[in-house]
Amino acid sequence: MPTDASSSSRPPAVGARRQIPNLLTTLRLVLAGVFFGVLAFYDPARPSHDALLVVAAAIFLVAALTDALDGHLARRWNAVTVFGRVMDPFADKVLVLGAFVMLAGANFSRWTVHADPVTLSGVETWMVVVILARELLVTSIRGIVESKGISFAAIGAGKIKMIAQSVAVPLILVCVALQTDSADTLRSPAHTGAIVLAWGVTLLTAWSAIPYLTRGWRALRDSAD
Repeated sequence: MPTDASSSSRPPAVGARRQIPNLLTTLRLVLAGVFFGVLAFYDPARPSHDALLVVAAAIFLVAALTDALDGHLARRWNAVTVFGRVMDPFADKVLVLGAFVMLAGANFSRWTVHADPVTLSGVETWMVVVILARELLVTSIRGIVESKGISFAAIGAGKIKMIAQSVAVPLILVCVALQTDSADTLRSPAHTGAIVLAWGVTLLTAWSAIPYLTRGWRALRDSAD
């Protein structure tokens, strides 16, 4: 019958497979919620809670891996959907930006014997502002360029930035878990490592906006000619 023939000739992406990338995106949002819950429960004054940071790092890594996997499967199976185009970048931003907000929060601050606040994660609030500003800027440029009918897909700088953030967050969590509960925290290698990672990923994130700015300016200039 014609109906059966058309059904049998459908590509594998049509059907159950088509939903797998979307399910992975949804899973990433769920894992992000669990990740935030674990970090919200963390108390630096309790050494036993250091294990929570390792658990949170593992959850973040799994969530980050779903980002690479869902995009790969969507392209391989030709299963790109409207849901995926909207929710995939949304899930990425929630996971990454939320992670840096949490790392700069009160749960990762400790008062030393000198009454000076120490950010155990090395992530300062201004760093979160820089990372957030970069995402808003690139998203705004993408919206303007694509409104002109010009493709503005992710480029190498954006992918490098995402990989760096996905690696930095769990490593910072591990560095915090390795820090000692004493006034020597400022001089510990683990705290120094967290600071280096925080500065490095912030500077890299800021730099990654430059190629998008250049590309967007050129695209708009050419469209105006």
